[in-house]
Amino acid sequence: MAMDQGQGYAYMERSGFHGGGVGRRHRLPAGLRAPVEARAWKEFGYTLLSLPIGITAFAFAVTMLSLGAGLLITFVGIPVLAAALAGCRGFGVLERTRARTLLDLDIASPEPLRPRTRGAFSVVGAVLKSGASWRHVLYSLLLMPWSIFSFAVAVVFWSYGWMMLTYPLWFWLFPLYGGQGGIQLYGDTHHSVYLDNPFEIGVTAATGLLVTLATPWILRALTTVDRVLVAGLLGPSRLASRVVELESDRGVVVDTAAADLRRIERDLHDGAQARLVALAMDLGLAKEKLAEDPEAAARMVDEAHGEVKVALQELRDLARGIHPAVLTDRGLSAALSSLAARCTVPVQVEVDLAARPAAAIEGIAYFTVSELLQNISKHSRATRGSVDVWRSDDRLMLQVVDNGTGGADISAGSGLAGLAERLDAVDGILVVDSPQGGPTSVTAELPWRQG
Repeated sequence: MAMDQGQGYAYMERSGFHGGGVGRRHRLPAGLRAPVEARAWKEFGYTLLSLPIGITAFAFAVTMLSLGAGLLITFVGIPVLAAALAGCRGFGVLERTRARTLLDLDIASPEPLRPRTRGAFSVVGAVLKSGASWRHVLYSLLLMPWSIFSFAVAVVFWSYGWMMLTYPLWFWLFPLYGGQGGIQLYGDTHHSVYLDNPFEIGVTAATGLLVTLATPWILRALTTVDRVLVAGLLGPSRLASRVVELESDRGVVVDTAAADLRRIERDLHDGAQARLVALAMDLGLAKEKLAEDPEAAARMVDEAHGEVKVALQELRDLARGIHPAVLTDRGLSAALSSLAARCTVPVQVEVDLAARPAAAIEGIAYFTVSELLQNISKHSRATRGSVDVWRSDDRLMLQVVDNGTGGADISAGSGLAGLAERLDAVDGILVVDSPQGGPTSVTAELPWRQG
């Protein structure tokens, strides 16, 4: 069950795999329908547009950079260079829109400029110091040579493929208007070879069919390079993407902590605190009746003793919900066994860890299993379950399985979605495989940090 960095599960999660999903079926194989699909025509259109856009972007970048570099001996060169970079960023907006429309490639905008002040000099400095601006310049310089090559290849294969495939429909134009039998393959002063008999016409059409069928895959290979260029040079840098991800994760952690604090406050106020207030009032009444009616006072003290026990149990449950003592003292195996014992269905627990993870990771693993076992108790209609915990390289793996009715969906906005957000905040992953009718298997990955 070990996996390399959780890549397999991460792929399943991104792909929306929930077990039993069936893709759309086509009557024709992909190779036969590719030439008439919209994707091939959109990629061909993208390749055609790349040439004029590439020439324009290259000419603008080279002209402005050369002008700015030549004027650096004066102060004028600096704003000229900034204008060159800003113009290239403008081409980047166009290219991301074009890639989104024709290649179905959605690339986020790069990190915005952050000038220290609103002054012109500050904006110019921010443009010149931005790595994204220089990546846009590099894209403008690389697009033209690549677009020339891809344009030539795409036009040749596309035009020759359809021309030869449809040759039986229009070859009659040669003897009627051209004065020759058909397409000339070879000719000199002594003899010429024309494609003019039925066999040669059929071979030409068959060759055209092969070229036409191969053209979409050639276009796909060409536009793959375009996808790499757009994603690598016109999108946010890895550092910027990581910063945005960490900011989002920090927000999730803060919201989760605030929700936990509100829950603890509510449980204290509505549970143990209210019970203790009632207990104090009962003891006060018992004290007043102690001299007048000792028997009634004794009954009230006995009832208060029962209330104390209930309040202590509520406080114990609340403390276990914050951080159970058994987890701190005896580790994950004992804590999960305690959870399984309180589950409404029999649950088998197997923990295969040579060492304890860090306390924070251990706590997240405990509460993840606790939430999943509560789901089994409340929603699954299962008769048995299992919890497996093991380590795979630098990942802590958790798997909770039950034989219930299934149908759990992480995208439905349920508690599983909130659990997935909590795991994502620490670079964890949650994968749910729960077809209708069951069984349900929930796998969680957490980064391993030594305790």
